[in-house]
Amino acid sequence: MAKAARESQPRTSVWLESKAHRRRGGGQPSGLDRERIIEVTVRLLDAEGLAKFSMRRLAGELNVTAMSVYWYVDTKDDLLELALDQVMGEMRLPDPDADEDWRDEVRALAREYRTLLVRHPWVSALVGVFLNIGPNNLAFSRAVQRVVRRTGLPAKRLTSTISAVFQFVYGYGTLEGHLSARAAAGGMTVDEYFQQALSTVTAAPQAADVIQESQEIMAARGGDTVAEMLERDFEFALELLIAGIEAMVARE
Repeated sequence: MAKAARESQPRTSVWLESKAHRRRGGGQPSGLDRERIIEVTVRLLDAEGLAKFSMRRLAGELNVTAMSVYWYVDTKDDLLELALDQVMGEMRLPDPDADEDWRDEVRALAREYRTLLVRHPWVSALVGVFLNIGPNNLAFSRAVQRVVRRTGLPAKRLTSTISAVFQFVYGYGTLEGHLSARAAAGGMTVDEYFQQALSTVTAAPQAADVIQESQEIMAARGGDTVAEMLERDFEFALELLIAGIEAMVARE
C-alpha cells in the first residue's frame, strides 16, 4: 500500500533531494559522465525529436548499456529535465547591473526565448511538464521578473504581464519550431514546405475564400521568404505587447 501511494504521487523534480548530482553505487562506467550523457541527449532530441527518444537509443549512441546510463540518472524523465535546463542556459540574459531600458530588455528576452524554442522544438513539449527549477531556468525566471518589475506596473499586474509576453513567445516559437521540423521531416526547406502546403490548401474548395483573404493579408505584410514573414510578424506583435504595457502603466 505504501509503495502504491508513493507511485501515485506527482513527480517532483530531479533538482530536489540532490538527485541532479547523485551517483549509484558500484564502479563508474568507463568513459562516461553526466555531462556527456546530457550532451548526447540534447543532440538526439534535436535530430530525432522527443517521440523517438529512449534510454536504449541513447545508450546505443553512447556505445554503452542502458544500465550504464541509469548509473547516472534514475529515470528518463530525470534526464529530460536535466536536458531541458541545459539548453535553457543557451539564452543570453540581460546584465542585472546594466542601466538598460526595460523595453529593450523585454525585447531581448523574448527574442532569446523564441530562438531557443525554434532551435530545440522538443523544449516546448517539456515546459510545464516539469517543475523547471534547474539553475538555468531559475536564472531566466529571475531575469524576466526583474525586467517586468521595472515597467512601473503594480505588483498585482506582473504575473499577467509576464504571461502576456512570454506565453505569446512560447506559442509563436512552438509553432515556428513545428514548421521547421515538418519541413525537415519532408526533406524540404521551410520555404519549399510552405509553398507546397499553400498549394495543397488552396486546392481545397472549402478553404478557397479563407485562403484568398489570407493571401491578401500576407501580400500586404511583405517578405520574400518565410523567415522574413515570421520575423516581421513576431517583431510587430512584440511591439504591440510593449505598447500595451506602456498604456497600462499610464492607466495605473
